Amino acid sequence: MSLPRSSMRSAHPGPIPTTSSLRFIPPPISRMEDTGLSLLWLQDLALKILYFRGNLTGFNVAEAMALPFAGLVDHVLEALKREKFVEVKTQVGFGEGSYQYAITGAGIARAREALERSQYAGPAPVPLSVYNDSILRQSRGRPTVHARSMRQALSDLVLSERTFNQIGPAVNSGTSIFLYGPPGNGKTSIARAIGSILLKEDMFIPYAIDIDGQVVKLYDSVDHVLSPEDDVTESGTGTKKTGARRDPRWVKIRRPFVVVGGELTMAGLDLVFDDVNKFYEAPFQVKANGGVLLIDDFGRQQVRPRDLLNRWIVPLENRIDYLTLHTGRKVELPFDVLVVFSTNLPPRDLVDEAFLRRLRHKIEIGDPSYESYRKIFKLVADDKGIAYSDKGLAYLLQEWYIKRNRKLRASHPRDICDQIL
Repeated sequence: MSLPRSSMRSAHPGPIPTTSSLRFIPPPISRMEDTGLSLLWLQDLALKILYFRGNLTGFNVAEAMALPFAGLVDHVLEALKREKFVEVKTQVGFGEGSYQYAITGAGIARAREALERSQYAGPAPVPLSVYNDSILRQSRGRPTVHARSMRQALSDLVLSERTFNQIGPAVNSGTSIFLYGPPGNGKTSIARAIGSILLKEDMFIPYAIDIDGQVVKLYDSVDHVLSPEDDVTESGTGTKKTGARRDPRWVKIRRPFVVVGGELTMAGLDLVFDDVNKFYEAPFQVKANGGVLLIDDFGRQQVRPRDLLNRWIVPLENRIDYLTLHTGRKVELPFDVLVVFSTNLPPRDLVDEAFLRRLRHKIEIGDPSYESYRKIFKLVADDKGIAYSDKGLAYLLQEWYIKRNRKLRASHPRDICDQIL
């Protein structure tokens, strides 16, 4: 097989769609009760924002909190002003939203108390129950991918019919896929092609999640690709250019394709608590909810493969994950993720037979045949504008592979053509 010529240039498979059939849209909020957060919590958030950023207009505070100014943030600031935690310094435009607020000495003292508990000063989080409901409502369910769509997604790859016929049922299972074989034969490319088939819709995720007053930061610009209309913020108003009113604590993203390699640890699969800033970072599988999680180079992580698979037996089978707060409390989240394992090692060298039975779809991506190698070389040469001939390839095969007893690899044609250029 060959590596895709175009999709490998992007961290996310496939083009970003401009339209999608969304099954969940965060409803607009206009009252304090709609947030699921207390007035005291929102006051502390506003004070921390003013403490870190200095004087801000009401619109600026609303934008930083990702909440509407009218009917919500204006009430928060008015309550803080009555208690003399903030004061109005000046007015830079029309309306209350243009009042410029400054934190007072008493406000600084309260902000510091709040910072002792948590230094989070970003968009207001949504309650865990609301997040869980949104993932269930946006679940892809069991996918149904037809052979024609599969062939189109894999058209940049040279695959045997046997391999192609294994990939289809694996994708439609919606569970987990185990790709194995020598390096350089396109396992990662196949995983990305699978992502391009499954991840054509947009979905909504919140910036952060609230769990009993603890903040879990979810949105990550590295792992999440914003939908085009959410990539621009309306200047000075704290609202998004979405074309429709909705809760601004949510962003519309392309369904995620998250890749993790050798840096994966057992601790990284749970809520990651920052001891300094005192809030959590969502683990990889939560960031991948609604999409695909690729465990690349499986078996080379610091954690033993057996321990990793043991950790995920329940999530993979029951579609539920249990995460632990640093207080010891366990919380339940949906596990709506297609997990793809990719490894250069033989499966039996990684885990025992009992574990292998749990991974129903194991697909070997072996070395290409001579005919497949020829097709790959011709495709790569044409793509790079290099003259190709069967005679030249025959010489290369004889001198470089047969005489030296080298294995064919699908990535070699690209490497060789790059050297020619």
